[in-house]
Amino acid sequence: MTDPSDPRHARPDSAGPAATEGSVAEVFLVFLRLGLTSFGGPIAHLGYFREAFVARRHWLDDRAYADLVALCQFLPGPASSQVGIAIGLGRAGLGGALAAWLAFTLPSALLLAAFGYGVVALQGGLPDGVLQGLKIVAVAVVAQALWGMARSLCPDAARAGFAIVAAIVLLLLPLPAMQLAVLAVAGIAGLLLLPASPEPADSAFRVPVGRKLAVCALALFALLLAGLPLATLASDAHWLALADSYYRSGALVFGGGHVVLPLLEAEVVPSGWVSRDDFLAGYGAAQAVPGPLFTFAAYLGAVGGPAPNGWAGALLCLVAIFLPAFLLVIGALPFWAALRHSAAARRILAGVNAAVVGVLLAALYAPVWTAAIGGPQDAALTLAAFGLLVVAKLPPWLVVLLGAAGGWAMAASGG
Repeated sequence: MTDPSDPRHARPDSAGPAATEGSVAEVFLVFLRLGLTSFGGPIAHLGYFREAFVARRHWLDDRAYADLVALCQFLPGPASSQVGIAIGLGRAGLGGALAAWLAFTLPSALLLAAFGYGVVALQGGLPDGVLQGLKIVAVAVVAQALWGMARSLCPDAARAGFAIVAAIVLLLLPLPAMQLAVLAVAGIAGLLLLPASPEPADSAFRVPVGRKLAVCALALFALLLAGLPLATLASDAHWLALADSYYRSGALVFGGGHVVLPLLEAEVVPSGWVSRDDFLAGYGAAQAVPGPLFTFAAYLGAVGGPAPNGWAGALLCLVAIFLPAFLLVIGALPFWAALRHSAAARRILAGVNAAVVGVLLAALYAPVWTAAIGGPQDAALTLAAFGLLVVAKLPPWLVVLLGAAGGWAMAASGG
């Protein structure tokens, strides 16, 4: 059976019409099936999307699909979810965009929120070593993401240097604001020092959004990004602080799901909303569910404190972290045709993407490695999990179960 996530099976010349109009219900049902079955992370999701919408249903052609992927990699936020939102938008307008996001996100969000309830209810009652096993799997998953991103985003010495410098700066100055500063400097350095990637070919994609609505979406994105921190300063309402933290995390992260880890950790662990152990255990569990990794926010909202938490916290954090993705897709699509031909924009993106690898490299050490690896047995289990993911290519959900079992076995044996 063909693996849709394998780029070798892509057919660049596959024909198909540009996106045509369909129904919101149609979009919801197709994306719900994907939300229930799309394991493997953002790169695999893009493969499943191509199989579903280009090869099978012909909602758009390969060139238009590649164009959407390029746009969503250029924007901050969860790239695979943004591609889904754009496809839903092209197929059934704003209702289709909402249906695509809701259906693709709902299964994993419900599972992770329920897991958060279990962590709270069974605190201290889980079998010894299970949470430690989940934390160890998180190390292996981040290492796998780093391995893949480094190969694709740092293919030459210059971009590898960007990543190394970014990691060194963040390890020496582990401040949340420093992550954004590093990405900004990398974008400027990319503009000045890196060559532009080849100019993409033109494509046709139905964009049922005018420039006026796009400008309003971009203005709302900026207003919330600047206004929520001010509102938090003016009020001690915890729900406002949550909305601000998760909105900024969704608005300022480049590189997709794994790279949001250090931003979220910096927001929720030092503040005491979520313990470090619960944070990493949830991140490990997030690898066992289908759909976008950003639904990790639903787990954090459910397990965190003070109120709102539980289901209300899960919903608030989930909406807040995904809202920037909506606004950016709606705001950028009408202008993308011009921006994509800018050599300067492509050089900036190359620099930012290389620095993203450095951000993830620093996060692999702290908080992931430092919180999970306490001795040689932990390190050995981490290497085993990494090998199962990268060499044996087992599905992440199976590696999560094996990691939890391994942690339990080590605890039972006195390790």
